[in-house]
Amino acid sequence: MTVSRTGFGCIPIQRISFEESTALLRRAYDNGVTFYDTANAYTDSEERLGVALHDVRDKIVLCTKSFPGKPDQIVKNLENSLKMLRTDYIDVYQVHNPSFVPKPGGDDGIYDCLLKAKAEGKIRFIGITNHSRDVAREAIQTGLYDTLQYPLSCLSSEEELELIALCRGQDMGVLAMKALCGGLLTNVKAAFAFLRQYDNVVPIWGMQKIEELDEFLAFEADPPGMDDALRKEIEEVKAELQGDFCRGCGYCLPCAADIPIPTAGRITYLLGRSLTGRLLAPEMQESMRKIDNCTGCGHCKEHCPYSLDVPELLKRQQAGYFEILRQQKG
Repeated sequence: MTVSRTGFGCIPIQRISFEESTALLRRAYDNGVTFYDTANAYTDSEERLGVALHDVRDKIVLCTKSFPGKPDQIVKNLENSLKMLRTDYIDVYQVHNPSFVPKPGGDDGIYDCLLKAKAEGKIRFIGITNHSRDVAREAIQTGLYDTLQYPLSCLSSEEELELIALCRGQDMGVLAMKALCGGLLTNVKAAFAFLRQYDNVVPIWGMQKIEELDEFLAFEADPPGMDDALRKEIEEVKAELQGDFCRGCGYCLPCAADIPIPTAGRITYLLGRSLTGRLLAPEMQESMRKIDNCTGCGHCKEHCPYSLDVPELLKRQQAGYFEILRQQKG
């Protein structure tokens, strides 16, 4: 299966109108984007994709996913995805961020359920997504999966980038999510050029505006190469973010104290890139004060795929946030 090297991530299209998402998706298709990634859990993202592109179904590759669960629930999710996407088959159906690697004959029944769906012609390829390097590595080594979707960007560690070579050895496709690290990377050219070095990697860019799409289309038409200036900028960003930083994946949620952890856990970095009114608004200030109400339940630490000390990270971000706010008022 061959796809465009620029993939379209369909999380952001939930945030715009149906008319806007249809226009955006059609523009992507009309300009050569053939790979679209969504999920059963992304509210109406699948429905929007089905509305926009059902008439060109045979010319695109659809990738969606279901969280691990009982086989009957996965079947239900798959049938719903088929309905929403207006298709009778999914090109790549992925197990969505499991804490273990589903295998044939497992008590969970997940992989056998997917094999059955494949035999019935409802899915073509079986993939897996993950945020845990250990789970991702094990999935690659089993040889059971056709694709791996994993957070990869110019901020990735050498250990994470090694997964790309491991996938090549197993003839697996690599789908790079969080290629802009949840908004922490603002030099799109550097992010694009870095991942372009790996010819078996398809970045899934999240886009919700025409101008964002057009920027990627321009790079696709004339791909930038890595040069010393881009390498220097990447190293500077790495130095700034080295150590513990929140990637914004959201697996720490829900929070018992209603703290918006994916935003609060990296808010000073986001403000360092754009002093947006939303992040400095009274509502956000109130959300940052909720960090004082942390119950210490441990849920966020237990569920962080990057093993971060989330409560401590939140305290540091809170202190930095209110210092930035004080300076702005001053």
